[in-house]
Amino acid sequence: MPRMKLPIRFEVASGRPAEAGADALVLFRTAGGPWPATGAPAADRVVRSELERRGFEAGPAKVERVDVELGGARRPVVVVGMGREADGDAARVRRAAAAAARAVSALGVRSCALSVPPAPRSVGGLDERLRLAAEGFGLGLYRFDKYRTSSRERGRLQKAVFCTGSLRPAFREALRRASAVTAGVFLARDLVNEPAGVMTPREFVRRARAESRRAGIRMRVLGPSEIARQRMTALAAVAAGSDEPPRVAHLVLPARRRRPAARLAFVGKGVTFDAGGYNIKTGSHISDMKMDMAGAAAVLGAMSALAAVGCDAEIHGFVGLVENLVSGRAYKPGDVLRTRRGLTVEVSNTDAEGRLVLADLLDWVRTTVEADLTVDVATLTGACVIALGTGTAGIMGNDRRAVDRVLDAAKRAGERCWPLPLFAEDRDQLKSHIADLKNTGPRWGGALTAGLFLKEFAGDRPWVHMDIAGPAFSDKDDPLTGRGGTGAAVATLVRLAERT
Repeated sequence: MPRMKLPIRFEVASGRPAEAGADALVLFRTAGGPWPATGAPAADRVVRSELERRGFEAGPAKVERVDVELGGARRPVVVVGMGREADGDAARVRRAAAAAARAVSALGVRSCALSVPPAPRSVGGLDERLRLAAEGFGLGLYRFDKYRTSSRERGRLQKAVFCTGSLRPAFREALRRASAVTAGVFLARDLVNEPAGVMTPREFVRRARAESRRAGIRMRVLGPSEIARQRMTALAAVAAGSDEPPRVAHLVLPARRRRPAARLAFVGKGVTFDAGGYNIKTGSHISDMKMDMAGAAAVLGAMSALAAVGCDAEIHGFVGLVENLVSGRAYKPGDVLRTRRGLTVEVSNTDAEGRLVLADLLDWVRTTVEADLTVDVATLTGACVIALGTGTAGIMGNDRRAVDRVLDAAKRAGERCWPLPLFAEDRDQLKSHIADLKNTGPRWGGALTAGLFLKEFAGDRPWVHMDIAGPAFSDKDDPLTGRGGTGAAVATLVRLAERT
């Protein structure tokens, strides 16, 4: 099956980096650990001597370059720190590899040979470390520069050879899966990084259709009339202030075997621009609100990756696509909406629109797909960012085992997530004196009351909510995530489906 083209080709070789014939070499060193070897003793002595002279301490993702004589030519050796071995995890492997990619790309070389980063046994075997390193290296090469009249050089780097000491089928499979995940994250990042004037609900659907045809994913799209027939009144109310009509899409990736191992539903919030409605956002808060569809982008990116590698589970993706703007038609604070499930909601804040979109979507999932597990992904609350910071997603749900499965998938994927509680007594904070519930609670614990609101519509089957408001968009040019859309949750969803 064809895949999205990556800017790099991954290969595996049985020898040492110095034997691969590459233009540059990459080594990884744990703080206080043994010095890594290129396979050329004279070059290794030069690298060690020079880095000891510089006082290189191998801090996490710290990079040094030393030029050595190798094969009759001067070649750069890039050494990347891994920090202390006790602190190593999947996230650190990916980040170190991304830092290596940035450093090598800046050299203008065509190929590089890499050792596989060291990590504790808890991360997994050599094949697992290889996959994480390839994902990190690929993600470190991402650029979104299509609107620059004089784009930065993407670099000429075309090939990365990982030197594993042997050639096992598991290594090639690891690189195949790493390539698929990297392509899925690239797709999600591209969708998020497009200007909101381009990435409207209709444009998202157009690109999702093209990707679905390429990947063998079935897709059904609901326009305004079908949305009305499905009684998705809350979702439609959010879209009412925009001239851009809403769209809802249902994507299906069949299992690769006749009897699926399970049925999973991934649900993505797709607010392609969020001005906040009449509770309008102010100042700098509004400038990045094209990213409020990162959940929908993650769902499409994950399904694209899973289509490339095959999956024993049947995957359903649901995305609700709207703009939340202000006009004479826009919904207003104090309005009462009747949701698809029949519950009435008093709108206490029009800027808490994502949960209204998800409420109707989750009820559609509940009545359409008998999913063994439903996971919604959304840039839902600023409260979650305040609680956990910009690098960590909040995880909550109605089933402890399901929450643990998602947390385990995130840990193996190298994405930071943390569990948050849903206490039944806090449900009272959503009480309304004129409707069944309000769409917001008090200021404190806003991420939790948002989760409790969604729980009302998820039904009794296992459901998990991922609040990715923090990690979905970066204002720093981090080697792993880049600046802008990060593709958060794509790798976690893929890992979750792989173990189902």
